[in-house]
Amino acid sequence: MGQGQSGIGDRKNKGKKNEKPKPKYEPPVHTRSLRKKKKGPDSAQKLPSVYPATRCRLKLLKLERIKDHLLLEEEFVQNQERLRPTEDKIADERQKVDEMRGSPMTVGTLEELVDDDHAIVSTSTGPEYYVSIRSFVDKDPLEPGCTVLLHQKSVSVVGTLQDDADPMVSVMKIDKAPTESYSDIGGLEQQIQEIKEAVELPLTHPELYEEMGIKPPKGVILYGAPGTGKTLLAKAVANQTSASFLRIVGSELIQKYLGDGPRLCRQIFQIAGENAPSIVFIDEIDAIGSKRYESTSGGEREIQRTMLELLNQLDGFDDRGDVKVIMATNKMESLDPALIRPGRIDRKILFENPDSVTKRKILSIHTSKMSLAEDVDLDEIVTSKDDLSGADIKAICTEAGLLALRERRMKVTAQDFSSAKERVMKNKIEENLEGLYL
Repeated sequence: MGQGQSGIGDRKNKGKKNEKPKPKYEPPVHTRSLRKKKKGPDSAQKLPSVYPATRCRLKLLKLERIKDHLLLEEEFVQNQERLRPTEDKIADERQKVDEMRGSPMTVGTLEELVDDDHAIVSTSTGPEYYVSIRSFVDKDPLEPGCTVLLHQKSVSVVGTLQDDADPMVSVMKIDKAPTESYSDIGGLEQQIQEIKEAVELPLTHPELYEEMGIKPPKGVILYGAPGTGKTLLAKAVANQTSASFLRIVGSELIQKYLGDGPRLCRQIFQIAGENAPSIVFIDEIDAIGSKRYESTSGGEREIQRTMLELLNQLDGFDDRGDVKVIMATNKMESLDPALIRPGRIDRKILFENPDSVTKRKILSIHTSKMSLAEDVDLDEIVTSKDDLSGADIKAICTEAGLLALRERRMKVTAQDFSSAKERVMKNKIEENLEGLYL
């Protein structure tokens, strides 16, 4: 009995050992079923099925309804295309035009219009070209002398520049008036009165000249030794008047390429006429206004052509209107007689070295804000027979202040003025001696 039970137990244990362990449950992996797409139109674009299939009035009404829906959809698409924002169209067209123009573009001058589609242009390099005008170019502003944009390779006209003024001319216009006024000028009462009569009065009260039956002066030239107050008086005029003020240095009219100097001169007076009433101040006019002579140098001939254009602008065929010209120079004798003749320059104002009374006024103006010691006698400085100009007196005051700062003093003494005067006079004598050997 015992053996039989043990045998049965052994067989059960062997059966358990032979059984394999059951695998753990794992969720099925979801795989995408790769179904073949049906051939034919998309379901969204496919027309709905119409029932009944037999011919009857109900089927006809359903087909007419589908037809109306399709017509409405077609009209909607057409309206969307027609009513698309114009900005997008303009941007696309502008991008296409820019692609046709190319980049970068050359700036040239239109010399002559041959017909509606061809023109003769010139560039700063020299030669002239017979070129075509692209169809997208606005031909209304095209006229001889205007500035045009040229294609880099084909040199065809691809655009126009509306503002023909040179950027240098806009820089010459003074937007902020100088701080100097007539009260900052010591002496020069006669010169101030003359420039008021010739420049300010015709702009503010032109009816006075009409009642007198005379034409107001067109231009004024200020001449004299260096440092006598010519540029200072021009600054005071710019401060006092409400007219537009253009300041030019004569050397700025000397340009590198042929024709640029006369063109710049024309644009200066054009801007002055557009902003009339205006005043044009040309400093150091002897840079371009020297006497003409036969020269083989191309640069000298170009300077003379610039001066001829200036003569034409001063007293040419066209009336300048309310545009007054002020010139300044140190060498009156070197100017061309045609430039300073009456009709172009009607009044010549001489600036001489100041006398003792004027020196005292100039010194008082420059020392008004200085801290002076009690031993300073201003009359002793100006009563000497030294040939001092207004600029020399200002240099003496500045040098005396620097000497006081060197010794850490806040007041200027008489010894400072004496040392400063000796230093200024020494430099002036050395400059004069140096000029003898040139």
